[in-house]
Amino acid sequence: MSCDLSLGRLEPCKDNVGGITAVYFVNFDDLAYSDMTITNEEITAVTGTISAYKYEVKGANTYDEANENSRENGTSFWTQTGTIQLKSQSAASQKELKLMSYGRPKIIVQYYNGDYRMAGAKNGCECAVSTASGSAMGDFNGYNIEFTGTEEGPALYADISDFTVVVGT
Repeated sequence: MSCDLSLGRLEPCKDNVGGITAVYFVNFDDLAYSDMTITNEEITAVTGTISAYKYEVKGANTYDEANENSRENGTSFWTQTGTIQLKSQSAASQKELKLMSYGRPKIIVQYYNGDYRMAGAKNGCECAVSTASGSAMGDFNGYNIEFTGTEEGPALYADISDFTVVVGT
């Protein structure tokens, strides 16, 4: 494998925005890595009917990636992390979030600029769920979810038109 660069990058226009607007959870066993068609760092098709469970988010929600290298070991990998807040608590949400923490879903992050990226495309993500009640009437009451994926490369761009999006209430 060649490690030589093949392209430069110009300074882009200031037409970009930050933040995420939704995350989609795909059950790990529903989508094998081998069932994804990947072209130029993008998932362009998936085999079968795959459900993606949409969670809308607004406010203090993040998604980041960090590349970690070791010259001594000859390794390079990407750690994908996200933190999302889901407002309000319910028995139905608690049941789903408990299942999320037991599994290792693949997570599609939707950016405000319209891009979609899949964290944990090959290995899935670990999800840790915590509950917050707040101490005053105006405080946050809901769930905090932190997810982490470790992959050989950065999160793949995704075309979600091949997914069946399931929206809750």
